[in-house]
Amino acid sequence: MLNSIWAGLIIISIVFATAQDVRDEIIHRHHNGEAQTASWTETDIDSVISLQIQDTHIVARIRNKELIIATNQPLPESWKIIADHINQPTMRATLLAQDTQTQQLTLALPPVHWQKSKAMLQAAFDMAEFAVKLALGLIGIMALWLGLMHIAEHSGLIQIIVHWLQPALRRLFPDIPPDHPAFGSISMNLAANMLGLGNAATPMGIKAMQQLQELNTKKDEASHAMCMFLALNTSSVQLLPPVTLIALLGAQVSELFAAIIMATCFSTLAAILAAKYFARRRA
Repeated sequence: MLNSIWAGLIIISIVFATAQDVRDEIIHRHHNGEAQTASWTETDIDSVISLQIQDTHIVARIRNKELIIATNQPLPESWKIIADHINQPTMRATLLAQDTQTQQLTLALPPVHWQKSKAMLQAAFDMAEFAVKLALGLIGIMALWLGLMHIAEHSGLIQIIVHWLQPALRRLFPDIPPDHPAFGSISMNLAANMLGLGNAATPMGIKAMQQLQELNTKKDEASHAMCMFLALNTSSVQLLPPVTLIALLGAQVSELFAAIIMATCFSTLAAILAAKYFARRRA
């Protein structure tokens, strides 16, 4: 289902971008092929002139009937679109005529066609490349954290965390019988989320939901316990940053420790209050 949604969004984006490009071609928005005039003055540097276009001064170099213009300098709005389309340090305009008496020259800028479609396709390829690099970068980090989680499970650390969480969980899930296996699955899920292991927490969360569904008296509706667990899972307190964030920021993520813990504590508190409030309204 999710793949169909993404495919639909991509197709809609392609159609929209193509329609915009067709409209730009019809209204001749980029003035492709049109000659433009500009005032010019010589500079102290050989073959370099100063252009004035629409109250904007531009420095350009003349070479073989071409104007070589650096794109990192202030440009008129219509020229910025062309510079963004070319996406190069310089753009080359054709020098059609140069009058030394009137200090006027005529030039033709590079044409722009299918700008939005090309930009969208380029963005798609860039994000695909980024996704592969991110996935490869996550392999080592995920292996490390999952290994630590495995060690913690066999060393008894997870059981200690479950024991610490039991009093709070009994208050949050009064409908679950004491010593029910769902408490263990919920505790493991919350512990994995707290340690930033979102992928490792997923199978534990699915197991917990299956156990809660077994206790649910109304199979076609989510129980209060299921809603509370979903709220906790979504807003979980983060004692360690997620591995994805570590892969993106590296060592810089250490600067976010305090902010992450504070923000997730408040989000978890808000989730608990909201779940309790709506549970009482449904009661």
